Amino acid sequence: MKATKTQILIVFAFIAIYVIWGSTYLFNKVAVTELPPFFLASIRFSTAGVLMMLIAKIVGANFKISLNQFKNATIASFFFLILGNSVFVWALQFVDSGFAALIASTQPLFVLLILRFIDRKPMQKKSIIGVTLGILGMYLLISQQELVTSAQTATGILVMLGCVLGWSYGGVFVSKADLPKNFLVSTGIQMIVAGVFLALISLSFKETWSLPTSWSSNVQIAMLLLIFLGGIVAFTAFNYLLKVVSTEKVATSAYVNPVIALFMGWCFLDEKISMQSMVASAILLTGVYFITSRKRR
Repeated sequence: MKATKTQILIVFAFIAIYVIWGSTYLFNKVAVTELPPFFLASIRFSTAGVLMMLIAKIVGANFKISLNQFKNATIASFFFLILGNSVFVWALQFVDSGFAALIASTQPLFVLLILRFIDRKPMQKKSIIGVTLGILGMYLLISQQELVTSAQTATGILVMLGCVLGWSYGGVFVSKADLPKNFLVSTGIQMIVAGVFLALISLSFKETWSLPTSWSSNVQIAMLLLIFLGGIVAFTAFNYLLKVVSTEKVATSAYVNPVIALFMGWCFLDEKISMQSMVASAILLTGVYFITSRKRR
């Protein structure tokens, strides 16, 4: 029975990081059109972090953590939420949401390379096939010249690649680090730490702060979805998966997210989606199958 419950949790956690995170590219794109990026991220993570800690309190979670666990949670917060997410959202000002998700699809490649060079962990045949298909699918997507429209877009792409590298290293770090045992507490700490640092970054950049009552209804809805679904649900699922399955399998979300983001960007933001994009998405999903079907060593 315990194994069955664990398997069910893993399935729902993967659904969360696949579908919900794929949709957050749309929500972030909507919000960043009106709100400064670091102010947006600070409000999102501070609110989600406080709510997460309240939920942990209600369910009776153990809040006792060591100094080393807090330090590791802070490091994870930097790679995931500050560099990997918030700077990425900054670059969304210059890149379509679907295309941004395609850039993030390089994450599994970075993860496997990091594991290979830091831990000297060899890649299995299925992993190699999966990454190869992922790179092929990504090439088909980004080789469409109509997607890169300006020098600012090129800058945004380079920044996003740096963010994906940081996120990938964070995934490897968390899979081995000593973090608070309760996932609600661990996630809540990471979000609150990120919220504080991002507020300082926002102030240093002299971003304009505003009250939620002054935001448009679309931005208010997008922010609520980012906080509750993208933050509390999906990020908790992500931290959980890093502890129970291989890092490479968790990284496959970067292959599925573009498919979700492309569809939602086309449906709600009138972003273009071509036949080549659909073929590339199918190839990416095939790459996911090969990586997730490999045996864990």
